[in-house]
Amino acid sequence: MTDKLKEIVNEYFVGNEKVVENVLICMLAGGHVLIEDVPGVGKTTLVKTLAAAVDLDFGRIQFTPDTLPSDVTGVSMLNMKTGQFEYREGSVMHQIILADEINRTSPKTQSALLEAMAEGHVTVDDKSYDLPRPFMIIATQNPVEFAGTYPLPEAQLDRFMMKLSIGYPTPENEILITRRFLEGKTSDKIKSVVSSSQLLKMMDEVRDVKIADNVLKYAGDIIGLTRTEKRFVMGVSSRAMIMMVQAARARAYLYGREFVTPDDVKAVAVNTLHHRVSLSYDARISGESVDQVIYSDVLKAKVPMV
Repeated sequence: MTDKLKEIVNEYFVGNEKVVENVLICMLAGGHVLIEDVPGVGKTTLVKTLAAAVDLDFGRIQFTPDTLPSDVTGVSMLNMKTGQFEYREGSVMHQIILADEINRTSPKTQSALLEAMAEGHVTVDDKSYDLPRPFMIIATQNPVEFAGTYPLPEAQLDRFMMKLSIGYPTPENEILITRRFLEGKTSDKIKSVVSSSQLLKMMDEVRDVKIADNVLKYAGDIIGLTRTEKRFVMGVSSRAMIMMVQAARARAYLYGREFVTPDDVKAVAVNTLHHRVSLSYDARISGESVDQVIYSDVLKAKVPMV
């Protein structure tokens, strides 16, 4: 079933199968994704294609500087007939959310997503409202050097399982994308191949994927190396360790295995860690990149025998 899902998404979203794989890993692991890239490379197309292929209730929040937290979480309104306050759902009450251009809204509105992403519910006027399951946020943002953006705070970034970049397509893929558009092959034509209940079952099966103690220690060693890495201002949190292991289990499941290998951990390490660290001043001056430093730490960790 996972192969069929991957195939249908890649059929309508052309150009980066590795990004598709990582988004599916996050979905199966119950995580959220941040996609940072220039406008027009297919970020929105990817999310809409995924929602259609899995038959999920799709919602879109177009963030702007005047978007309010209540637009996201909902609001209590007085019913003049009953004299009672009633909850009116916000944009977040969908199974899969496209949080488009999340860094164009204020930090106050950005933080309205924190509770939803971490706990699966929102609180309005001291009452909690559960979000539908499965629930996933895929946020997009333009690079911070673009005008009119607000950099995401560390607490917000830490809620995302992965941060991905699509990149420009190859000339051949660009022609194929244009040809399919001209032929009317768009995401609204997709017939779902997985239902919501089937996805929930798959997510439960991911939780049953085994990870041996020595592989778990290998993941912990990578986390520890980020904390002693002099080229980073500080290392990653315990949440990073949990999310990296969850992603590794989902990757093992995606590849048809019932256990996690060191290669699964290695494959997800960079994408689950690079948005949680920042380079020191000296490292930036030296022209280092976050991904290169993380990968060098991954290579330092002793690979266990399995």
